[in-house]
Amino acid sequence: MSGFYYQNRKSGNGGKFSGGFDINVFKRIHRTGDISILPDVSVDLVVNVIEDAKKPVVAAIEGLALGGGLELTMGCHARIAVPNVQLGLPELSLGIIPGFGGTQRLPRLVGLSKAVEMMLSSRPITSEEGKNHGLIDAIVPSQELLKVSRKWALDIAGRGKPWIRSLHRTDKLGSPSEARDTLKMARQQAKQTSKDMPQHHACLDVIEGGLIHGGYNGVVKEAKVFKELVLSDTSKGLVHVFFAQRATTKVPNVTDLGLKPRPIKKVAVIGGGLMGSGIATALILSNIYVVLKEINSEYLLKGIKAIEANVRSLVSRKKLSQDRADKALLMLKGVLDYSEFKDMDMVIEAVIENVPLKQKLFSEIEKACSPHCILASNTSTIDLNIIGEKTRSQDRIVGAHFFSPAHVMPLLEIVRTNKTSPQVILDLVTVGKIIKKVPVVVGNCTGFAVSRTFIPYSQGANILVNLGVDVFRIDQLISNFGLPMGPFQLQDLAGYGVYVATSKVFSSSYADRTFQSPLLELIMKNGRNGKNNGKGYYIYEKGSKPKPDPSVLPIIEESRRLTNIMPGGKPISVTDQEIVEMVLFPVVNEACRVLDEGVVVRASDLDIASVLGMSFPSYRGGIIFWADTIGADHVYRSLKKWSKEYGNIYKPYGNFYKPSRFLEERATRGIPLSAPASEILASRSCL
Repeated sequence: MSGFYYQNRKSGNGGKFSGGFDINVFKRIHRTGDISILPDVSVDLVVNVIEDAKKPVVAAIEGLALGGGLELTMGCHARIAVPNVQLGLPELSLGIIPGFGGTQRLPRLVGLSKAVEMMLSSRPITSEEGKNHGLIDAIVPSQELLKVSRKWALDIAGRGKPWIRSLHRTDKLGSPSEARDTLKMARQQAKQTSKDMPQHHACLDVIEGGLIHGGYNGVVKEAKVFKELVLSDTSKGLVHVFFAQRATTKVPNVTDLGLKPRPIKKVAVIGGGLMGSGIATALILSNIYVVLKEINSEYLLKGIKAIEANVRSLVSRKKLSQDRADKALLMLKGVLDYSEFKDMDMVIEAVIENVPLKQKLFSEIEKACSPHCILASNTSTIDLNIIGEKTRSQDRIVGAHFFSPAHVMPLLEIVRTNKTSPQVILDLVTVGKIIKKVPVVVGNCTGFAVSRTFIPYSQGANILVNLGVDVFRIDQLISNFGLPMGPFQLQDLAGYGVYVATSKVFSSSYADRTFQSPLLELIMKNGRNGKNNGKGYYIYEKGSKPKPDPSVLPIIEESRRLTNIMPGGKPISVTDQEIVEMVLFPVVNEACRVLDEGVVVRASDLDIASVLGMSFPSYRGGIIFWADTIGADHVYRSLKKWSKEYGNIYKPYGNFYKPSRFLEERATRGIPLSAPASEILASRSCL
């Protein structure tokens, strides 16, 4: 007789073997601090019940086996799968390590190098690749899965097939010196790419412990480290981001009305520049037909070539097959007039941030398109009511704010006005999901949610520079904090024109807290244009990393002379921590205003938007989550102190550091910034 472990359509969910451990448990542990909620599965179930069973156990896998699900299968004596099953251990993306024996069994089944790659990247492989590496014993059609798996178990029992306990295997681990080299290389890579992620180094340490002291000892150590990491700040931040991303598609008064999304099969994109070509690329890659419109053949050809280059780049990086690339490019057509717009389901305007131009275009497309066509703008700053004020179709006007490069960045900020219909919002949310973006629905105001929240980011950095702080020190500290680069290198990369245009828009709407620094103007007058011409705050040379340019320092000194805000004419003395806080706390403060005005549905929407749109470090959980971690009271007191110290030095930005009403109220009452408005209303009623 044979024992048998199996999950199929009846016991799994929709033909999926197992998506792994219930992540809601981590959420409960983070909320309560009670680690005892975590079951001891690794030894009690996987070793004692499955691997050391007196009868053979075979896993029959279809759909996916991820995380704890894959770890259960690796405790079995064989694994049979159907084609195209997803197999992986994504635990490190949640700030933890595999906890049910994965760090020990995966290297013994697929080899150390492949196992390390799978765990550190958190990327799944297919069952076909799994078979090539020894993780899967056989691939069979779905209708034969149960029959073949049963026979396999009987063959093991009858000694016709080997009875393999993967924890005891050593044949794929290589020699001790090879293992040392593999782990050394992996540690160096983790140090470069994941320096603030303790789970990567912990995973490698646990793997090494099992190689030295044996698989069972490795499993015991893994379980201990797993529990420690579940309680880490990194895990709390990454688990919060995981749930925040999945909450964005729940939009009150939109997704709860019983509406069905309309099919969006044809989209016109106006403007083939950086943003327009990126948006068009994202659409055609998801099988949506695109008509790209430009004002003349030269610009149109340039736009089409940019789209082709985007697609070719994905092929060269092995992110896209040549066949799929060829099919995608067949979904693109270039035009110079509106004659084809009558058949479009949606139009996305992606021209420069110029109000009269956008108003003119919206008047024209309203006439050219059918009454059901969605009229969207990719503006990052301009109030949609202003853009659409000369149209009669304001219920169809919506913001579709992509982030650059649009075919790569995962966020889509969907901006609704008071008149945008729920159907239009639902349709755009659905398009966002189809093109593999995370859609976040926000309210309409200058800068919307993301750009507005991060207005103070470069502003705060500019204030510090003009107060005498070294520009390269600021960039280095912000980079050390976890952002990909500091605010000044970001200016070099994004292009100075973007900053000049957005500064004008923001200063007209938020004049009381906008710092007008002459620095960028002086930089441009000096003939610098950032990465575009190889010289900005940094020097850019092909094949080498950007280098700080000391010749920019006299320009900075001139800016300081013109602003004249250094107390007593001398540079201020600040710690590294204060520099980071003086750049980021004003961002938190603006985020509080965004929350207070109801621009976002929930605080976690702003968290995921800050991570996916502005590259705020995911392991810190997003801008609001991070502020709650360090404490709203600390943020409030710091801003109040700086407002007193620097608020009167330069009158035009006197309110830059002034704490918002929302922040003050939450801080003084001890209520988290992320708490729903109902909690502060309850607090008021108690008082």
